[in-house]
Amino acid sequence: MTRIQLFELIRKKKSFLCVGLDSDLSKIPSHLLSVEDPIFEFNKRIIEATLPYTIAYKPNLAFYESRGLQGMESLRRTMEYLDKYKEEVFTIADAKRGDIGNTSSQYAKAIFDPESSGFSFDAITVAPYMGEDSVKPFLEFPGKWAIVLALTSNKGADDFQFFSDAHGKYLFHKVLETTQKWGTPDNMMYVVGATRAEMLQEVRNIVPGHFLLVPGVGAQGGSFQEVARYGMNSTCGLLVNASRSILFASKGIDFADMAEKEARSLQKEMEALLLGRGLL
Repeated sequence: MTRIQLFELIRKKKSFLCVGLDSDLSKIPSHLLSVEDPIFEFNKRIIEATLPYTIAYKPNLAFYESRGLQGMESLRRTMEYLDKYKEEVFTIADAKRGDIGNTSSQYAKAIFDPESSGFSFDAITVAPYMGEDSVKPFLEFPGKWAIVLALTSNKGADDFQFFSDAHGKYLFHKVLETTQKWGTPDNMMYVVGATRAEMLQEVRNIVPGHFLLVPGVGAQGGSFQEVARYGMNSTCGLLVNASRSILFASKGIDFADMAEKEARSLQKEMEALLLGRGLL
């Protein structure tokens, strides 16, 4: 999916919502545990309920890899189901890969090459700290995206990301400046945490045209209004992720209905923000 196609999808659905499929077997409704593949059934019901309000889905691979072959089969079935809606949704493998070049090449094939692995995600999150050769292999697949970790919301982010050089430049500034030389706004995005919303203006000053994947809204406390205020650009430029607030809005038999309600509420907020910027 191209950047223009992504923006048109945002305009069509009046939304820039990404639903994170962090599907934890210990948290899904208990009545699903008796079916053959509880995680796939849970994902399918969440997707059915939220599809009208969502432009992207982001399976967190840890929740599938941790369950071995059974978990990877749930992921395969989930992606096969999402393939039915490939014109309506953007898919992100939340994997945070980052290794030397030949290893990254294999990771890229695993995520992007359906003839090799059976998977064909639109994008993958990557860690840039081993340098250019760890990211470039993900940029060699036409129409695919690398989403580079830039500024995250977790407490430990302060350990390294705000380390400054003699000129007062933070490490995350250097990441944004350097990685732009590797890709373009048409194949590279950045992860910027919603709870760092006040820093989004600095991010936008360095990468004005790139899309930003913004986790941390909802259960983690990030503000849509602040994210849009500092992060939105002329093509929206935002994919705002919500996971737990949607997935686990209810643990009962009404979990899909409650997920739909939460996603619809977030979409309405996003529609108002898009209208306010003249993007609809």
